[in-house]
Amino acid sequence: MTHRARHNKDQDFLGTSADVPRRDAVPGRGEFLEFLGLTLAAGAFVLFVVRPEVSEALAHTLATSAVGLVR
Repeated sequence: MTHRARHNKDQDFLGTSADVPRRDAVPGRGEFLEFLGLTLAAGAFVLFVVRPEVSEALAHTLATSAVGLVR
């Protein structure tokens, strides 16, 4: 899913260990966070399709809080 840039082998790396090709600072964390984000986005989409009143309640809550900040 995630595209990673390829580095030339003759490049000198002066950065951190996270800049080294095929070496994450925390192995496997990027894939987990990507999966978690996609899961949350899909769940929100299903919630708004199945229960449309949730989006109306969210809009009402945001409008009410914005009015409270203006006063």
